[in-house]
Amino acid sequence: MPVLEELEIHDLGPIHRALLSPASGMTAITGETGAGKSMLLSAIRLISGGSADSGRVSSGAKAAWAQGVFAVDDHDASAQAAHEAGVEPDDGELFLARTVPVSGRSRAVLNGKSVPRAVLGSVASQLVTIHGQADQLRIASAAKQREFLDAVAGDDAQLTAYRKAWRALTDMDERLERLRGQESSARQQADYLRESIERINQVDPHPGEDEELKARRSRIENAADIAQGVSRALASLDASQVDVDADAPSATDLINQAIGALRDIHVDGPFSELADRLESLNADLSDVVFSLSQQMDDEETVEDLDAINARIHELSELTRRWGPTLADVIAWRDKSAFDVEDLDASPEKIAELEQERKTLYTDARHAADNLSAARAKAAKDLASRVTAELSSLAMDGASLTIRVTPRTTDEPIDANGADDIAFLFTPYEGSPQLPMGKSASGGELSRLMLALELSAADMRADGQGTGNDGMTFIFDEVDAGVGGKTAVELGRRLARLARTSQVIVVTHLAQVASWADAQFVVTKEPPDADDDAVGVITTVAEVSEDARVREIARMLSGSESEASLDHARELLADSRIAAAD
Repeated sequence: MPVLEELEIHDLGPIHRALLSPASGMTAITGETGAGKSMLLSAIRLISGGSADSGRVSSGAKAAWAQGVFAVDDHDASAQAAHEAGVEPDDGELFLARTVPVSGRSRAVLNGKSVPRAVLGSVASQLVTIHGQADQLRIASAAKQREFLDAVAGDDAQLTAYRKAWRALTDMDERLERLRGQESSARQQADYLRESIERINQVDPHPGEDEELKARRSRIENAADIAQGVSRALASLDASQVDVDADAPSATDLINQAIGALRDIHVDGPFSELADRLESLNADLSDVVFSLSQQMDDEETVEDLDAINARIHELSELTRRWGPTLADVIAWRDKSAFDVEDLDASPEKIAELEQERKTLYTDARHAADNLSAARAKAAKDLASRVTAELSSLAMDGASLTIRVTPRTTDEPIDANGADDIAFLFTPYEGSPQLPMGKSASGGELSRLMLALELSAADMRADGQGTGNDGMTFIFDEVDAGVGGKTAVELGRRLARLARTSQVIVVTHLAQVASWADAQFVVTKEPPDADDDAVGVITTVAEVSEDARVREIARMLSGSESEASLDHARELLADSRIAAAD
């Protein structure tokens, strides 16, 4: 599955140099408030094609730069997206980089090749999903909600069937609109095509006929030279072919005499072989004499020349107007015969196509109903799973309803089907159902998205849909407003999602960070006296063993007392044991 192997940052905000190698499972990013954790998310947004802000370039630097290295397989959607952009993975890796100068335009690079920002975003969309307050509002759109539902619904067959039926219907609608909108110019075009087809049919050309006729004309125009040359050749080879009274022996007679002379030699030597060669030569010579005599017989008359010139003129008129070759003329005539049908907007033709459209609409509507049924079934299952997850994430009484509303037969269908999809969130019991994004705080929305991704992963494990297995999920603010037992459950669920996808979480809760396979600490430090950097410097470093214990202790109590260190060790041990179950 695609995995973010490395994230490198230069001169972005307070981070002058940072290199992270996240775990393939769950990675926690921790640190004090204001230390600069948000810059890590900014870097990932940059390499995901997000908007560039030159104001975030480090003070004193000329440009900010970020690069993400992802391990991918050739069959991954990200690799396919890169291939469509003319870029291939390098040893199974995709390098997504972005440069943001202090002044001027940003530059997007994919595996060393400059690409439009939209291309970088297209590839990144198959690799990374950011669930931050600003990012996840995208799922508030009906289009994103429909995409999410289809990804877990396992409705690929129904969706493919509907799209095929929809294309056939829209093609017919375009054809009818073109016919109904015809004016006199279109009718004149139809008349022109009919007259042209009739003219070509009257001449009845055949491919290559003009070249054959020109060759025949050349022979007639050079008939005297041809006749003289053929006669002289025949007189030399066999005079009887030109003058029946000639008594001179032919070339074949002379060769036969030579053959006889060689055959009469009864002494060992090459004589028999030479006789055989002369016989072969004589056979070829006889064939030449025969062919030349035929040329004399086949010479065309001057009367033939007039007819040939007239035919060549007719064919030239065709190639001049519809050529350049007779094959082109014939192809144009055959195509025009079909075009006339569409240009001839007769009432009968339109009525015929309108009846065909009714059949196509019925087919599309039937395919849309099948798609809606599959979506409704998946929506009920997904909403039920999400609601169950929310109760374990400090959101008792909260629920998600996914409404799939089929349109009536009087309402139009569109490229996405014949239903309207809405994700409605109830933040607490008794609250009205409101669209996602308008009914949840940043932390609640992050936890709702976690519940959605977990439920989708469970549905995929049950054999439904395709979805985002292998995606790198990044969660920010997911722990806002929670603590204690809920924080432990939140960490447990992030770790569960990390079994099938890479998860990176920015958190200030030790109960969440303790579940991570790797932990990075963002620290804010004053610059050294010898350092050219201006202002506060932010460092990013991985912590493990004792260093991680100290960081967890700091997150628990703000100190490294013996009691907090013991609590940190216990928390890490409990999380490892629970994660192994």
